[in-house]
Amino acid sequence: MDASSRDGLDGPGAAGDQDEVLAVMPRLSQLGNAISRGRLVQHAMEAAGVTVERPAFTVLLSLHFAGEPLRIKEIADKVQVVQPHVTRQVQQLERRGLVRRIGDPDDRRVSLIEPTDEGAGAADRYARTLIGWFAGAVAHWSDQDRRDLGRLLTRLADDVTAHLADLDASQRDG
Repeated sequence: MDASSRDGLDGPGAAGDQDEVLAVMPRLSQLGNAISRGRLVQHAMEAAGVTVERPAFTVLLSLHFAGEPLRIKEIADKVQVVQPHVTRQVQQLERRGLVRRIGDPDDRRVSLIEPTDEGAGAADRYARTLIGWFAGAVAHWSDQDRRDLGRLLTRLADDVTAHLADLDASQRDG
């Protein structure tokens, strides 16, 4: 398989698919910028009542939504950064009392990281602020449009994640 096939740049229906995706890309970029660089994230962090760096807060959110304690490597995979970066963020969160280390019952040499009650509360306040804001942004949409948005965004996120995993695997193997 050549690089363009592996990257999804050709194949059945590729030209038409690319045109449709290309038409959507500016809107995805606009949405991503509005969310990540705009005032919204700062507002939600303020509502959470915690002042830590955004990367550390991303680690806290990943832990909270994982629903179980995670190893540093698992956190790094979730937030797509290198392990030393996650280690620094976890240390910052530990100093603030937002996460704690617990022993891994399967491997005594490894620690698992989990949010404290304070950390879980901060992550929950952050998420509720974002959910409230987004709910307000689409409040005038029909129920069906909101359901369709949820269904399609879930599908897009799952498919993009799987496609990236395939790309990573092919790069490791090739």
